[in-house]
Amino acid sequence: MKLSYTAYPLQLKHTFTVAGFSRSETPDVLLSVTHEGITGYGEASMPPYLGESIQSVLAFLDKVDLSPFHDPFAMSDIHAYLDTLSPGDWAAKAAVDIALHDLQGKTAGMPLWKLWGLSPLSLRREGLPTTFTIGIDTPENVRAKTLEVAGQYHRLKVKVGVPGDKELIASIREVTDLPLTVDANQGWKSKEEALDEICWLRDQGVIMVEQPLPKGSLDALAWLTERSPLPVIADESCQHLSDLKRLRGCVSGINIKLMKCGGLWEARQMAIAARAFGMQVMLGCMTETVCAVSAIAHLASFAQWADLDGHLLIDNHPFAGGMEVVEGNIRLPSAPGIGIEPVAGFRIG
Repeated sequence: MKLSYTAYPLQLKHTFTVAGFSRSETPDVLLSVTHEGITGYGEASMPPYLGESIQSVLAFLDKVDLSPFHDPFAMSDIHAYLDTLSPGDWAAKAAVDIALHDLQGKTAGMPLWKLWGLSPLSLRREGLPTTFTIGIDTPENVRAKTLEVAGQYHRLKVKVGVPGDKELIASIREVTDLPLTVDANQGWKSKEEALDEICWLRDQGVIMVEQPLPKGSLDALAWLTERSPLPVIADESCQHLSDLKRLRGCVSGINIKLMKCGGLWEARQMAIAARAFGMQVMLGCMTETVCAVSAIAHLASFAQWADLDGHLLIDNHPFAGGMEVVEGNIRLPSAPGIGIEPVAGFRIG
């Protein structure tokens, strides 16, 4: 199997602000794996808080040699090999993993969801809606961003966790009554503050809250989840399959992201384990191309929540096809693998 990769910074349509930082660009590396004339595609997206960079991803990929492997389905062996190269570098590993899964589906001639024996939609007949994220901004810009997308989605996601939360929600409520989910990105510092905020947010039509407290505050998260009128979903607190046991009973559910866990191999195991533990599953993404967003969307059958809008936030799209959002719901591709191909003229490596 031959590996190729290239740096490809993602340009955002709007400056994106969450509790803690703002950015107008996201570092990204695109990757391909070719085997017996078939090519699969993957990517590594690196928002600042993950601690990876284009340089670190390229340095890791420089060490990867897939030539000894002759079967793209040998995922346990390949992941074991990748882990010998580094104990971390999860976004870089995710890029390899996604490309191999794309290669698997293309080799089998079917989309991943079908290869895995899953439903093309969620288990609910109405489909799985994805939220669209409204970043922290001025009231005027928040209203404008909301009006721009409100007619296309059943739910919006709002970044909170900084002073002015109530003004931000009020600005959105001036122009839409759509159900909201909120992501505090660890922004509330005490369980009491978080509970007060959540009770107020419930009255504003909010239906779920994500990562209300610092990621290591498990006792506080358990206290809050027990009293919260809304589901509490762990994001920064949950990175790998090994995190689920300690989070069981502390939160309502987990947010699975490929760049945190190292790819679909582990993400699928996390979704299965969460369901077994009676925990809700949320599928999330970073700012990514349709490659990585489509990859995790193939797990839609497991999910109660989805925030798969990362590809809609960028201007420089290198791929076509993949997951679509139709009337606010996720529609999975029927094309083999992830369901994407490079746009005309685009090459990796």
